[in-house]
Amino acid sequence: MLNFREFEAGPDPFGRKFQTFFKWMQTAISLRHADTVDVKFLMIDDNGGRTEKTIALPHADLLRVSKELNRPMDDAWCSRIAAAHLLHLVATGEDMEKDLVTVVPQDLKRYAEDIFKLEGAEVHSR
Repeated sequence: MLNFREFEAGPDPFGRKFQTFFKWMQTAISLRHADTVDVKFLMIDDNGGRTEKTIALPHADLLRVSKELNRPMDDAWCSRIAAAHLLHLVATGEDMEKDLVTVVPQDLKRYAEDIFKLEGAEVHSR
């Protein structure tokens, strides 16, 4: 399964790779008056350049997808969804200029379904 705490992302469209570290996860209601779960990552590129990205997961969408998949919403699941979106951003170069990126509902659902399949495969292999 995707290790969201430390992973390599890339290469990006310019050939750079990033060592990526999970920094924190928290609800953004008190921070930005937003109903999201924010997951922050520190990214260090091949040349030592540092950047931070916060991936915002809309809470209502998380609840809906959690219910559809009959999967509890927990910290690790939210962090894996955010990491999956960050990997997508790096691979495509999309939104890389932004510090805060909100995941749209259809992407959130796709990442959650992919993670659900990976979790199922992991359980069945044991």
